[in-house]
Amino acid sequence: MKAYRVNVNGNTYEITLEVIDKSEIKAQPSAPKAEAPVAPVAGGAQTVAAPMPGTILKVNVANGQAVKKGDVLMILEAMKMENEIMAPCDATVSSVNVNQGAAVEAGAVLCTLA
Repeated sequence: MKAYRVNVNGNTYEITLEVIDKSEIKAQPSAPKAEAPVAPVAGGAQTVAAPMPGTILKVNVANGQAVKKGDVLMILEAMKMENEIMAPCDATVSSVNVNQGAAVEAGAVLCTLA
């Protein structure tokens, strides 16, 4: 253990740090990603819905655009965090149902893929 004195914004704190070997470090689990719910639609199409309520910051796709699995379709801001809404599969965007700046509720259809 090593003791240190740290000054943060004019306040002095005394802290103690434990020195460890690299072999003792365990991998930290990554933060869970919010996945957009996907629902099948007639004709083999599927909808991509908002996983949570928020505001659409950016729409990266347009009708007729081809997308690959993992491509960012749009950015949804929720609770001061930017969430990437990604394509669940290779497809073509058949409709975009929201515009930049739109407020959406959880489950609102953001776009349809065919």
